[in-house]
Amino acid sequence: MPRRKSNETATLDTKGAKIGEPVPKAVIDINTASVGVPRQADQDLREELSALRQQIDSLQQQILDGVRSVKGGAGKAMRRTEAVVKLYPASTLLLVAAVAAAFAFAGRRASLPRRRHQSALREVRDFYDTIRARI
Repeated sequence: MPRRKSNETATLDTKGAKIGEPVPKAVIDINTASVGVPRQADQDLREELSALRQQIDSLQQQILDGVRSVKGGAGKAMRRTEAVVKLYPASTLLLVAAVAAAFAFAGRRASLPRRRHQSALREVRDFYDTIRARI
């Protein structure tokens, strides 16, 4: 069933944009029927730059504090390691040898050829040859 026409007409806002006026690519405000970027309050560029400089200074200070704490922690770890090596030289040497052996074993294990793939490929070739011989 077709819709009935409405006799009510929408009121047009005469304060907004006019018909035939070019529409710029900007913000369209439906509530006020205005097109364009709303005016912003004029601010002093010096105030903005000073606020940005303060933010940059605070960020620099935070980064410097972080670097100092990391550097201090690394120095402390290095001093502890030196003390352990001086107190337990044989144990340290055995630990380093065990770690090196583990890396060598892992590297050798990774570099070994995989025979499973070769045997599977060989089985597929044999199967293909037997089928081809039957045909």
